[in-house]
Amino acid sequence: MHAFSHGTTSSTAVAVPPSVALPVIEDSFSRQLHPYWPKLQEKTRQWLLEKRLMPADKVREYADGLCYTDLMAGYYTGAPDEVLQAIADYSAWFFVWDDRHDRDRVHGRVGDWRRLRHRLHAALDAPRHHLHHPDPLVAGFADSVLRLYSFLPRTWNQRFAGHFREVIEAYDREFRNRTAGYVPKVEEYLALRRLTFAHWIWTDLLEPSAGCELPDAVRKHPAYHRAALLSQEFAAWYNDLCSLPKEIAGDEVHNLGISLITHEGLTLEEAVEEVRRRVEECIAEFLDAERDALRFARELADGTPRGRELSAAVRASVGYMRNWFSSVYWFHHESGRYMVDSWDDRSTPPYVNNEAAGDE
Repeated sequence: MHAFSHGTTSSTAVAVPPSVALPVIEDSFSRQLHPYWPKLQEKTRQWLLEKRLMPADKVREYADGLCYTDLMAGYYTGAPDEVLQAIADYSAWFFVWDDRHDRDRVHGRVGDWRRLRHRLHAALDAPRHHLHHPDPLVAGFADSVLRLYSFLPRTWNQRFAGHFREVIEAYDREFRNRTAGYVPKVEEYLALRRLTFAHWIWTDLLEPSAGCELPDAVRKHPAYHRAALLSQEFAAWYNDLCSLPKEIAGDEVHNLGISLITHEGLTLEEAVEEVRRRVEECIAEFLDAERDALRFARELADGTPRGRELSAAVRASVGYMRNWFSSVYWFHHESGRYMVDSWDDRSTPPYVNNEAAGDE
C-alpha cells in the first residue's frame, strides 16, 4: 500500500511503507499548513546559520530536507507569525540538541554532556545573560527561550521552565542508561519517553499559539488533559515505530520496540506490530477525547468575556492537537532524519556535527 502526501519541500510524492502506513490518518486527519511556512523555512535556516547551530555546508545541504519547520507549521497553524517563528527556531534547536546528546554519548564525551546540562539549566534562569555564550547550543537556546518568554505572563514562563528542567534531567537519565547499556522496561520507558519527547513543552506552546494562558482548572481538566496527552503519545510512539531501524543501527536502548524485544521477548516483527497496535489505539482514543474536549470548550463559553476567551483558546488548542497527528505522520516520511537507507553509515546521520563543542 502506498499513500502520498503533498510535500512541502518537494513536488515529489512521498510513498509511505506499508508497515507504517496509517489509513485513518491519511483519510481522517487532513493536513494543514500555516500560510507563513515559506518565510518560516527561510528565517529558521538563517537563524541556524547565525547561531552557528549547524555548519554552513550542512545547513545548505540538509536544513530544508530535514523538514523541521514543516513539522511546526503543520501543528500550530493559527499562531501569530512571530510566535510560530519562535517555536520553529526552538524546535530546530531541540533537534540539534538531541543530535549533540547522541554524539556526546557515542563518542564518550561525558564531561561535555555534564557541562552542557548545567549550562542549559542556567540559561533557563537567565536567558539574557547567556545570549553570547561561547557554546552555540547554549546561546541559541537562550535566544529561543527569551523569545518564547515574551508572549505570555511570568507564570507561563515559570511553568515552561519547570517542564524543560524535567526534559533536561530525562535526557541525562538517557545518557546514563546508554552508557550502562541499560534498556528500560516498558512502563519505565513510557514514563521516560513522556519527558524526552517533551510532551508538556509542546502542550505548553499551544497557549501562546492560541494567544491565551490557560488556568490550571482548564489545563488540568480531564477532557483537555487527556486529549493533549494522547496527541503527544501518538507522536512519540509513531516516532518509535519509524525510527526503530535508525536506533537499532545506532545502538540505542530507548525505543518502545527495543523495550518490548528486550523485556517481553518479542521478535522484531512482533514488536513492530505491537507498537503499531498501540499507535492505532491511541488514534481511536483521541477521537473520543477530542469530542469531550470540544464539549468542554463549549461549556466554558458562559456569556462572560473571560469565558469566551477561554472557550476560543481551548477550541483552537484542540484543533492544533488534531493537526499534530497529520504533521507528525508526514514529517516522518518526508524528513531526511529518518532515511537511514540513504546514509553512507546507518549509525551516523550525515547532517550531524561529530565535533566536540569544547570547554569554552
